[in-house]
Amino acid sequence: MDLFYRAINRVAPSVIRVEADEVTYNLHIMLRFELELLLVGEKIRPKELPGLWRDKMLTYLGQFSESDADGVLQDIHWSLGAIGYFPTYTLGTLMSAQIYACTKAALPDLEEYIARGHFSPLLDWLRVNVYEWGRRLSARQILERLMGEGVSAAP
Repeated sequence: MDLFYRAINRVAPSVIRVEADEVTYNLHIMLRFELELLLVGEKIRPKELPGLWRDKMLTYLGQFSESDADGVLQDIHWSLGAIGYFPTYTLGTLMSAQIYACTKAALPDLEEYIARGHFSPLLDWLRVNVYEWGRRLSARQILERLMGEGVSAAP
């Protein structure tokens, strides 16, 4: 299974966030959030964004966008007023890794089930331990129930 996973999940930086691999995707998020903080904190002006974007893309990913459409303007979030939204993507990634680690501890044969296309044990576990609490507890509280801590990059 590890060989198959490595074969279909190559790490190769991309200028476009939605085409990025699982490793470098979060560098796109970090870049966007850093620029948001500078912008909202009035440390930069909007007209500085394209140049800063290109500089940070080179620094973080070794990539250069040929146009602003493939660079700073590639996402619609800012034009929609969704400032501060990007970190939620990375938080979701971290939380899902934590939940998966907890699930694997509770269901030692989880990967074997998945390999056989048998997802019922996973779904049943998620229903009892996560989904049932979704409207009653915050994400942090659910993680604390499962892991004994809030968001963590450890898993």
